[in-house]
Order: sequence, then structure tokens, then C-alpha cells
Amino acid sequence: MATANSNWDAVLSTTLSNYVPRLEDNAFTARALTYWLRSKDRIRKISGGAKIIVPIIHETNSTVGSYSGYDTITTTAQTGISAAEYSWKQLAVTVSINGLEEAQNRGEAEIIDLLEGKMMQAEETLSEKMDTMFFSDGTGNSGKDWLGLEHFVATTPTSGTVGGIDRSVGTNAFWRNSVNTTTEALTIGRMTNMFNTVSVGNDKPDFIITTQTLFEKYESLLQPQLRLQDNKTADGGFQNLLFKSAPVMFDTNCTAGFMYFLNSKYIKLVAHQDVWFKTTPFVKPNNQDARFAQILCYGNLTMSNCARQGKLTNKS
Repeated sequence: MATANSNWDAVLSTTLSNYVPRLEDNAFTARALTYWLRSKDRIRKISGGAKIIVPIIHETNSTVGSYSGYDTITTTAQTGISAAEYSWKQLAVTVSINGLEEAQNRGEAEIIDLLEGKMMQAEETLSEKMDTMFFSDGTGNSGKDWLGLEHFVATTPTSGTVGGIDRSVGTNAFWRNSVNTTTEALTIGRMTNMFNTVSVGNDKPDFIITTQTLFEKYESLLQPQLRLQDNKTADGGFQNLLFKSAPVMFDTNCTAGFMYFLNSKYIKLVAHQDVWFKTTPFVKPNNQDARFAQILCYGNLTMSNCARQGKLTNKS
């Protein structure tokens, strides 16, 4: 296009590259669950591998014991350390500009404004897709979707395979989350029971995510003087209330009647360090009057201890 800006490619590529850090930040701060995954170093970047390997401990060391003087100290070889394996998943969003838009925005400032508008659209769509997947069981789009809470904190935790470990096998009971499926109104007592069930000493849930309906129900159960909030979460722009020091938040993509009790110590969003919000150059196909660039992400949500996670369902 002879009449178009001769610096289109350079301007587009530079603007896209500069915008990506902002897109990555906004993609993870636009929804409550993705905001939580972004905080406290829950994103782990690795260089690759055929699978994402997550070490797990499922038995104690039997050699621990007191002794006296010349007693023989047990040296029995130990098992109880294994690994969960997760597949890499891919995610992409395309930014496109057609020939007419290119011709109508010939100045550098107009080009940048146009691209920023396109990026805002990509940002919002990417945020919604990520958040939806992170509440799912990972079976969407013929199993191409990333794993989500329903996969790890399942409504039926005695069936299915998570990280290559079959939870229906009795010896793998250590790999099952807790769940209460009683149909009832939400109560503080029920929340307390689930919180305590998935806690061991100071190893306890540090985040509770639910629906707006149940968030408001919980708020109605509190005395005014007990309606405390986590200031850091509030500074991120999210409403929250505290329950036993854990912030309670709501997300529009959480399943109706659900309330998750999550321990972030065992939840990681693993990202490929070379392909994480990576931009491709703008390309003009031979058969289209348009340019296309993609923003690519390789990774998956992983879990290293399902037993420390819990969920309430069928609550109102």
C-alpha cells in the first residue's frame, strides 16, 4: 500500500512489545482468581521439558526415632516421594489490523492509538478466557483448555486422574480433596468445618473464592464489627472479607453454589519462560488485506497437594 505509513512494521512491532507487559499485568489483575494466582509468586517459570513435573510427598520418613548410646540407627531406604505430571497447554490471542484501518491511521500517533485499542480488546478477552479455564476441569475445547479448580478440587474426589495419579485407588487417598455437597444455606459453622478439615497446624487455607451470592450471604452472617478485610487485596481493587485470616472474594466465573478453600502453598501456575505472553511479528497473508500478530502463552495450572484444598457445593 503505497499511501500507507512506511514505518508500519516498525511502529506496530515496537508498540506491541511495549504493551505486552501491561497486557500480562492486566490479564492477571482483571479477575479475582487470576489476581490471586499472580500474587505471592504463584507463577513459576521453567525452561521446558516434555511434561511439567511437580514433586509430591505422600508418606512420612519411617527412620525417625529416638535412640541411646550405641543403639543402631535405622537406615531403611525410604519411599513416599513421587511426582505429579501435567501436560503443557497453549493459549493464544490474535491482534489484527486490516488494510482500511491501516490507511485510515497513517500517522504514528494514530497507529499507536489504534493498536492500543486492539490490545485492550485482546486483554479483556484473554482475561475472561483465563479466568474461565481456571475454574474449569480442563476438558473444554476437546481437552485443550488449561486445568482449573474443578479438576483439582473436584466435586467427586474419589474418581478421576490428577497429575497422572488415579484418585479412585485406595492407596491414593492422600491425593483427594475435601468436599461437602449438602444442599443447605451457607453457615459460619459449615465454613469453619471445611477450613479446619483441610488445615494441619499452621498449614491452612489462605484464600476463599466463591460467587457473589455466597459472598453476600457470608457478609450478612457477620456482625458489623467483624467485617474486616485484607488491605492488600483491597488495594488491588477487589472487595473482600476475612475468614480466619483468609481473604474471601467472589468471581463471576465461579460455579453457582460453590465456595473454594485454597492453600496457595500447593498451587502453582507454571509458565514456559520463553513463551509467556510472547509476541509474534505482524504478518500479512498473501490472500488477505490485513496484518496479524499473536500473543502466545505455554503453561498450565498445577497442584502438589490436593488434600489441603476444600470445597462447599449446593450452598445458598
